[in-house]
Amino acid sequence: MNTKVKGYVLGTVAAATYGMNPLFALPLYKAGMDPDSVLFFRYLFALPLLGIMIKARGRNFKLKRREVLPLAVMGLLVALSSLTLFLSYNYLDAGIASTLLFVYPILVALIMAFGFKEKVSLQTGLCILLAVAGIGLLYKSGDGATLSLTGTMLVFASALSYAIYIVGVNRTALKEVATLKVTFYVLSFGFLLFLTRLDFGQDLRVPDQWYLWGNLLALAVFPTAISFLCTTSAIQYIGSTPTAILGALEPVTAVFFGVTVFGESLTPRIICGITMIIAAVTLIVAGGNLPAYMVHFRKLFPRLSVKKRFSKKP
Repeated sequence: MNTKVKGYVLGTVAAATYGMNPLFALPLYKAGMDPDSVLFFRYLFALPLLGIMIKARGRNFKLKRREVLPLAVMGLLVALSSLTLFLSYNYLDAGIASTLLFVYPILVALIMAFGFKEKVSLQTGLCILLAVAGIGLLYKSGDGATLSLTGTMLVFASALSYAIYIVGVNRTALKEVATLKVTFYVLSFGFLLFLTRLDFGQDLRVPDQWYLWGNLLALAVFPTAISFLCTTSAIQYIGSTPTAILGALEPVTAVFFGVTVFGESLTPRIICGITMIIAAVTLIVAGGNLPAYMVHFRKLFPRLSVKKRFSKKP
């Protein structure tokens, strides 16, 4: 499979699985669990899965001294992003929160532009605007109700933390570390945050129904292990900005489950918003194959060292 195509597939899977957070978390909230306890189990169950995958591939868990601090910082950023997003579910509808989270591709583009002098092309800017406009259509309030300021700020903090992670994981010593190992240690350091906040288990709440453990396991597998693993791999193949823009599929996933599982209505406005988001993502993915009058895709984003190795012709 072509390296770029592989990166886009991984980015798509990462976005779609991360959008499953509300699907598995909301029933746990309804059963009386708090965000810290839910995330504690989410990370706890994900770590053995990643550890088994590392051993199955014949990798080791050794770290160089210069890799420890970046991993600790990335772990805290991911944990903070998860915590603020899950806290926002107490103030906003989960679908709205997942939709507002999409500001992170804009933050990634801004960080790359102002922090690392990456050129943001006209096509990239238009795709971001198209996707944001589509998301605006998905959850534009029809009754004029005002969103919770606290919930909105929590989602913004989640988006900013995740944007810094997306950029940082590719701009530190970690870009040469195996993807599985990065994901494992990022979640390990993130787990320590929830362990501390729960007073080392003293304030931990556990499910009171056996089937709710399935929700916790699903949170560990889909929006955690699979999503973060695919995100890290996609960044290495295609870079930070296109990986972030593919995150437009996260709110689409939230809307899908809202309609099919929670019985939300699918209006023409929502259909139009979804179409705009898919169009924006398609333009990014197909950019390299557009006619000659379009800017060649490889000029839109800087090449990574990993990409250079794969892109060399024999």
